[in-house]
Amino acid sequence: MIIGIGSDLCDIRRIERSLERFGERFTHRVFTEGERAKCDRRAARAPSYARRFAAKEACAKALGTGLSHGVFWRDMEVVNLATGAPTLRLTGGAEARLRAIVPAGHEARIHVTLTDDPPLAQAFVIVEAVPSGTS
Repeated sequence: MIIGIGSDLCDIRRIERSLERFGERFTHRVFTEGERAKCDRRAARAPSYARRFAAKEACAKALGTGLSHGVFWRDMEVVNLATGAPTLRLTGGAEARLRAIVPAGHEARIHVTLTDDPPLAQAFVIVEAVPSGTS
């Protein structure tokens, strides 16, 4: 069953300006070490950051909290499955909120899709609860 859906559209130029103006102060506040390493290796650095920014916003919406109630930017990390598909690893307040919304006897699966078509980046996040032990 779907227990949360979130989407976000992010202007890549806004992220580019934040990178230029605030540099590491911005990236260290919003992104995890793993995300920074991945984005900083890319030639198209701003779109990579923008996709992840959109994913975090979409995840916060899917959790039903936005960036409040103890859910912080770095509590949500865009990572890739072995297949290469993106997903989110939650920690801290985001993980606690996820546990609170998943019904007993179920486990969460987070589905993420990311795209960009400059000047925009977009993300969709679906949080699904499946019966425990389901593969």
